[in-house]
Amino acid sequence: MSRIEETCWSCSCTRVHPSESNGTLLVTKVHEMMTIVSSILGSAYCSLVSGHTMNLLRRGLVLFTVGVFLALVLNLLQIQRHVTLFPEEVIATIFSSAWWVPPCCGTAAAVVGLLYPCIDSHLGEPHKFKREWASVMRCVAVFVGINHASAKLDFANNMQLSLTLAALSLGLWWTFDRSRSGFGLGLTIAFVATLVTQLLVYNGVYQYTSPDFLYIRSWLPCIFFSGGVTVGNIGRQLAMGVSEIAHKDCLEKMHKD
Repeated sequence: MSRIEETCWSCSCTRVHPSESNGTLLVTKVHEMMTIVSSILGSAYCSLVSGHTMNLLRRGLVLFTVGVFLALVLNLLQIQRHVTLFPEEVIATIFSSAWWVPPCCGTAAAVVGLLYPCIDSHLGEPHKFKREWASVMRCVAVFVGINHASAKLDFANNMQLSLTLAALSLGLWWTFDRSRSGFGLGLTIAFVATLVTQLLVYNGVYQYTSPDFLYIRSWLPCIFFSGGVTVGNIGRQLAMGVSEIAHKDCLEKMHKD
């Protein structure tokens, strides 16, 4: 009789309740599901980050190329008109310009072009005014015209030329931008770029003929302002996704129909 009782007691101790078994199985399944979901989310995040990084690199490369091209063309114009003077030992390079000018302008264009859409996103004010490549190309043409005017037009004094270029630069912003972020960034770029240029001229890297504003020409901030707005519009247009452009084109076609 005692053996039977011992057997019963041992069986009751080792027996697992059905509810406990179901609970353990449920916890295991939930853990497996959470692991799978975490793995999927991690993979999606990694692919998103890598895609965003590649997009930034592509946009930065395009902006760098645009900046280099504009620097070669516009700086050549300034040198030919004897507005900008470099030492003789540094101008025997590409397009008779200092070797460091195109890379610096390309880097600045990449930074400015990537900064404009980031500021728009941070302020929650997406720029929607004239968002098409035709408008961007016209903006580039106007900017080249302003730079050309700074070298070609002859006024009685630099102040008249500066006021004219300032009006043209504001007109460029009003025609192709009209955003508070674009105006603020344009002024910031003009201030910083002018300060850097003054430091370079002060240290004898190059010089301007007939300086009238702390070693430089007084119209130079206008060129920097209009250049910042122009490169910013290029950066904004590059930041537009392909789907957004297609959707916008579709809406325009429907509106015309």
